[in-house]
Amino acid sequence: MPPTKLDPLNEPDFDMKAVEEKLPNVTGKLLENAIVVEKGFAGLVERSYGKETNNHLELSLVEALYLIEKDRLTLKKGRNTYTVESLLDYTNERDPRIREKYLVYRDLRSRGLVVKTGFKFGCDFRVYQRGVSVKRGPKAVGEHTKWIVFAVPEDYTCAFTELSRAVRLAHSIRARMLWAIVDNENDITYYEVVRMRP
Repeated sequence: MPPTKLDPLNEPDFDMKAVEEKLPNVTGKLLENAIVVEKGFAGLVERSYGKETNNHLELSLVEALYLIEKDRLTLKKGRNTYTVESLLDYTNERDPRIREKYLVYRDLRSRGLVVKTGFKFGCDFRVYQRGVSVKRGPKAVGEHTKWIVFAVPEDYTCAFTELSRAVRLAHSIRARMLWAIVDNENDITYYEVVRMRP
């Protein structure tokens, strides 16, 4: 049975511009393995951006790219100030799928969804319903991860074992598994792959 092609993220219309206008303007530093914001980041934490650690906020690359595009983050390393394109170029060697990840992240955020990295889960993103405050520990039903997402280019190939692992991962955390396929025109199609028993 082929994977289901649909828009599993179909959500009612949402005015993301109003939300983005409330985001603070911050300045960050690009360190070797992190993007750090030291001041004025409380509004970002409230909207589930980054990870607050030792009186600063660590942003993922895709979060930084998104905030740069929205003119909410000025990112510096030494005398260099990064644009979306220059940061993509800088990080492409470390992560050849950074462009696809960013485009998918941007699409998910533009729908008003809460998006966190999925590194510790072995996926690209964990996605929560709109309005959920991400927290550790016990959660109510609606506070759990709703989707795990893999962002890949349209020419991506994988073994069935990789696909099976992804489905098992989603099933184990009671989430739905989505593959976000980014084509050459930067259009994104979401495929939900589910586990079925005969």
